[in-house]
Amino acid sequence: MTTTESKPIAGGGDTAGGSGSPDATYESHLTADEQKWIDKKKYAWIFSIVPAAIPLIIWGVAEWMKAIDAPVFFAHASWFLGPIAVFILIPIGDFVLGRDGENAPEEFVPQLEETKYYRIVSYLYFPVMLASLILCCWQWKYGGMEWYDKLGLAWSMGMTSGIGIVAAHELGHKKTGFERWLAKIVLAVPAYGHFYVEHNKGHHVKVATPEDPVSSRMGENAYTYLLRSIPRQIPRAWNVEKTRLARSKKGQFNLDNDVWNAWLITIVLWVALVIGFGIGILPYMVIQAVIGIALLEFVNYLEHYGLLRQKLEDGRYERCSPEHSWNSDNLTTNIFLYQLQRHSDHHANPTRRYQSLRSDVFAPELPAGYATMIAAAAMPPVWFAIMDRRLMQYYNYDIERANLHPSKAAKLRKKWNRVAAKQQQTVKAG
Repeated sequence: MTTTESKPIAGGGDTAGGSGSPDATYESHLTADEQKWIDKKKYAWIFSIVPAAIPLIIWGVAEWMKAIDAPVFFAHASWFLGPIAVFILIPIGDFVLGRDGENAPEEFVPQLEETKYYRIVSYLYFPVMLASLILCCWQWKYGGMEWYDKLGLAWSMGMTSGIGIVAAHELGHKKTGFERWLAKIVLAVPAYGHFYVEHNKGHHVKVATPEDPVSSRMGENAYTYLLRSIPRQIPRAWNVEKTRLARSKKGQFNLDNDVWNAWLITIVLWVALVIGFGIGILPYMVIQAVIGIALLEFVNYLEHYGLLRQKLEDGRYERCSPEHSWNSDNLTTNIFLYQLQRHSDHHANPTRRYQSLRSDVFAPELPAGYATMIAAAAMPPVWFAIMDRRLMQYYNYDIERANLHPSKAAKLRKKWNRVAAKQQQTVKAG
């Protein structure tokens, strides 16, 4: 696929909610090629809804296999098409279609932000996801499935829930009440409502510092990261809301508490499903939630691995910049994850909508798309072999610039100081 060369981010101010379509003032700043610019991905964004429909697609495939009397193995395997799609088909798509590499001219961002089509696409994730969830509940209750088929369906629904958190992430950063409430409703499916507060008011404030439980540290494997990060996010989110409400002299259990009201939405949804389909669906609801949360947290693990904002003389951390997020710009994953891989621009402009996010040539880059890197992170020796060297190369082998896992710091310093010394000798010899 032919791509357009990426351009560094110009400006950096938040343009979300900007004025309407570009006028002559905008166009006067554009080159002739830029004035002809169109969003080549505009109608490809429809495919971002596909992950929400994974269980619906699987059900259709399973029914088709019954109709053609397919071999038993394939009939059972069809219920596992969710993880197959995420961890095999998407990486293949990344390989075949390659990098995206195209940025909208900055002057066109206000126009993109105001185009309602893109918003509608992101809104559609929830109704399709809800239809998938209800179908799953029906299948678990009435489908006459074997336990391992139910497990496959729960795993596949977990893929839908995990990517649903990404959709909720997109909506939760926006300024309208409708989008923020829709984000909380989407988060109710994997029972992760506190993410709405924790991510926006916790992670974005402390990103790439040792004080952020969501920023993974060099030498920390994905599994110990999950055990450290997930339990610390809940109290941080609650304390953020408790402090905010105290300023208005409101109690922490007030319905204005965005953690509390998000949890209440979760309770209402789950209770309604249990009433409708029976207590027997609960194990599978829990499985899909755990898998969805794990998928999201694996993404969190790789987004800031080992990157560190340096402390200034006054004790504060330097401002978050493109160098504090690992980016990737593979086209297929960009479409399915609302360009979350353009993570540096997201941190620079948190309310900027997905269609406007820009690739940044100054940000450190992952060697592959998110799905492939999640698979690598699931095998810690493979992850460390790939990413520790990549991190050190980005920091010019200066181990003190990295965010180190405390229990591994001494060992890492010894190893990479030795490597740095060899690099210096090689340079001198050259």
